[in-house]
Amino acid sequence: MKIQTKPILDSAFKKEVLEGLTNYPKYLSSKYIYDKAGDKLFQDIMELPEYYLTGCEFEILSTHTKLIAEYFKDNENGFDLIELGAGDGKKTKVLLKYLSEEKINFTYKPIDISQNAIDSLSKKLSEELPEIIVDAEKGEYFEVLERLKTFNTRKKVIMVLGSNIGNLLHSRAINFLTKLKDTMSNDDLIFMGFDQKKNPQTILDAYNDPTGVTAAFNKNLLVRINKEMGANFNIDKFIHWERYDPETGTAKSYLVATEPQEVIIEALNLELNFDAWETIHTEISQKYDDKTVNWLANEAGLEIKTTFTDNKKYYKNYIFRKK
Repeated sequence: MKIQTKPILDSAFKKEVLEGLTNYPKYLSSKYIYDKAGDKLFQDIMELPEYYLTGCEFEILSTHTKLIAEYFKDNENGFDLIELGAGDGKKTKVLLKYLSEEKINFTYKPIDISQNAIDSLSKKLSEELPEIIVDAEKGEYFEVLERLKTFNTRKKVIMVLGSNIGNLLHSRAINFLTKLKDTMSNDDLIFMGFDQKKNPQTILDAYNDPTGVTAAFNKNLLVRINKEMGANFNIDKFIHWERYDPETGTAKSYLVATEPQEVIIEALNLELNFDAWETIHTEISQKYDDKTVNWLANEAGLEIKTTFTDNKKYYKNYIFRKK
């Protein structure tokens, strides 16, 4: 590894790539998978038969729509529905459609790190549900937490679907939930999805599909670095590798170099050497049970109000309130 001259780190992407690839072992943040190509690949993943999470959460929202809306609504002042990591909004539309049809007073504020996802979702909602007030915003979870405090004139419901919290180790998840709690008034709620522990093979299959879509999704990190930073990663010389530890409930994704190679990243003035079978850690996907979620909530100053699950009990959505 050699940094030739001090690079100009004019974006968070550059800073985090430099930090992750000069560390040992190497790592990259999964949030940077999401550009236009990454968004499309993730939509493809959600359609895979092995990727049960989307179908389970869609079932929960479709089966319990009315009851969930009852928890959310405020007949007197209305409410703000703030979704972190909104993506394509496929599951959320089930709820939005019901709220609209019932003429429940609310504003929908989708937030996503991908500008492409935000633009696409806003366009679709204007066509499919034009009567809904949509106030979309690009941003990362931790960036928007301070701004959430300004939504304090009426009830707000903060929604995080897709078990996105599973991308955080427990210590960071507690920090995230604590910061969410600090933005909340007494009547506010958090509605959040947590993928549950289950047969380890079922979990492993969900992140290691035989068609290679998940592999392409993870490799999009390297594609983006090549495209946006003038790097020369040979994508074909990396394989995607997944493992799951049922003891900790942690699934981990890696990109593994299949042979020794040298990589140059022009925008970072960086030369990297990879040994054969050296790894880049790209993603974690944490799995939970009620005991673990109770502990996380308690540490963050929250309590579970109620839960919803699918028929297979693969997945749960929890409603939290401040203690």
